[in-house]
Amino acid sequence: MSRGTAGPLTVVVALGSAQTIAWASSYYLPAILAAPIASDLGLAPTYVFGALSGALVISGLLGPRVGHAIDTFGGRSMLAVSNLVFAAGLVLLSVAYGVAVLIAAWILLGIGMGMGLYEAAFATLARIYGANARRTITGITLIAGFASTLGWPLTTWLATEYGWRAACQLWAIIHIGLALPLNLALPRAAPLHQEAGPSTGASQQQSGRQSETFAMILLAYMFAAASFVSSGVSAILPTMLVAFGATPAQALLAGALVGPAQVGARLLEAGWLDRFHPLLSARLAMLMNPIGVLALVAGGPWLAPLFTVLYGAGNGIITIARGTLPLALFGPVGFGRRVGMISLPSRATGAFAPLALGLMVEHLGSSALWIGALASVSAFFALLLLRGNQTA
Repeated sequence: MSRGTAGPLTVVVALGSAQTIAWASSYYLPAILAAPIASDLGLAPTYVFGALSGALVISGLLGPRVGHAIDTFGGRSMLAVSNLVFAAGLVLLSVAYGVAVLIAAWILLGIGMGMGLYEAAFATLARIYGANARRTITGITLIAGFASTLGWPLTTWLATEYGWRAACQLWAIIHIGLALPLNLALPRAAPLHQEAGPSTGASQQQSGRQSETFAMILLAYMFAAASFVSSGVSAILPTMLVAFGATPAQALLAGALVGPAQVGARLLEAGWLDRFHPLLSARLAMLMNPIGVLALVAGGPWLAPLFTVLYGAGNGIITIARGTLPLALFGPVGFGRRVGMISLPSRATGAFAPLALGLMVEHLGSSALWIGALASVSAFFALLLLRGNQTA
């Protein structure tokens, strides 16, 4: 139960907007600023992307502790503090003239990502709305799904007009001036208490814990596989499509469909799939990338748009499932800690995937897409082992 009078729509708009800022100014920042930062510091752009990978690992390691803190105290303060950490990291990045300060800045940004991206936002919503948080989780992903769509042009314009250092500083100002007040506008959540259930024997309790552990391992594997595919394919999508025979123009056109497909799939989740258990959505999502690869192989580069639409739609639904599936399987009590633990492997695979798939494309060519398809299929089979009443 929450404290405060803010309605669900107000919470979704506020938190979704704050999440858009958080993603645009951290995860999506190197796509635009890696080249100018590297050029100014006399480094290869891979150093900047390597720093982002390190930040993702740091954020994953923080996940369980951040989730436990949100379970205990609510997420309003945690998200607000994340804006301060983001701002500090961005300001430090803006004054970097060497590798040491660059690394220090991304360590701060990694801490901010661990405190302030989707996992923390989902846990916050679970604390406010309990088992009824599914619609609000879907809602904030609909808004924050535009983080790259809005963030990349804004970062490009700022860097072009004022330089990359000023771009980082202006993002820091946006965190303090806009995202911080939005997060502080969220309602406070009262502590959750495990409801007392009927008396059960020790063997039944042990069986329940084993069942929950098994389900968490399956979810961790599924999200790790999904993150490997999402992060890896997104980083080198045009290159992979060209390896399949598409022209650069066809590859860019097909790649532009990923974002709209993600948003369209999230609208489908909000409007129709919402009536079913999240397991159904997740299973369908994990099949979309393999089906897209089969279509690409069967139809050639002309079906590249179909592949990217299916790939983007799967990504869009899986992002929602990161919050809705653990909530449906385990309930709201201890949700933040569980999501943090489940997300640990996916942070690692997401950080490693661009390099791994890049090397696969270099040595295997178009066959690299089959690696992603097989990872998705294995995740689908992992989901088949889960039941809607897994921990009942």
